[in-house]
Amino acid sequence: MNDSRVAETRAAESRGADGDVTGARVTLFTDRALFEQQWTQALASVGLTPRAARPGQLPQAIAKGAPVIIDAGSESYDEDELLAHVGLARALGATPVVSVPIDLDVSSIDDILDDLCLGLVTRRPEDVSRVVAQLARRADATRARRFEYLTVSPRGGELLAIFSDGTAVVVDREVLDDDDGSAIEEIALEDEATRAVLSLESGKELELTTAMVARKSLLKKGNGATHGNVDGVRLGQRLRELRLAASLTQAELARRTGIHRPNIARVEAGRHTPSLETIARLASAIGVPTTAVLSDD
Repeated sequence: MNDSRVAETRAAESRGADGDVTGARVTLFTDRALFEQQWTQALASVGLTPRAARPGQLPQAIAKGAPVIIDAGSESYDEDELLAHVGLARALGATPVVSVPIDLDVSSIDDILDDLCLGLVTRRPEDVSRVVAQLARRADATRARRFEYLTVSPRGGELLAIFSDGTAVVVDREVLDDDDGSAIEEIALEDEATRAVLSLESGKELELTTAMVARKSLLKKGNGATHGNVDGVRLGQRLRELRLAASLTQAELARRTGIHRPNIARVEAGRHTPSLETIARLASAIGVPTTAVLSDD
């Protein structure tokens, strides 16, 4: 039986729509009424709450972690002003999106816009639905606690779990209570994809939850992290190295994540080992994948 197909299908069925994003606010910086109308409709269709602001209000209106959509076609922006405002939004911890009219040439800054916005740039009308869908996913605070995909690893003898925030984790079967080692015939994701029921060839049924995976942090060597329980001292050292490489202070990292600076200091000193969800938040704020924080390399 194809475990991948079973797991993928059940993930979609078990949670229905992507998590609850109702009320998540997105600010549109534009001076064009038609732009505001088009984006307002698109955002509202996925449960996001849009509000409009003038382009000149961006420096004072940025909210940490909140998505902002910047209208590159606004009369307020030339290329330098556009780049400065997008860069400021990213520096202040927002999630910037740039909408470039199809007849506007910003080719000289295209690459840096893509990097600053992590690919969230629209250049054609059909790009809007793609970006809005991504914003809805990112606005769902529960996505780091849900399986997106769970299957038998291509290497065999282990499971591969992919969380809805993009974190990938290799899970040894030894974490499963009463596992007799027989082949896995079916994987069903339940409880809004936070719990998996594994049916074995022997007839046994085993349970794996996202909380179990997070507690064990079972990323193996070769996939970027230590096997078994996380070494809190090594993790703290790695986090500090990545933060300094990104030219971030502890205070700035605290501002971007909403985690108090003393708590970040405790993690970096190896006095506290955070949850996988917290590690993912810290990694995202630094601008690296979660696996980079958990890496031994």
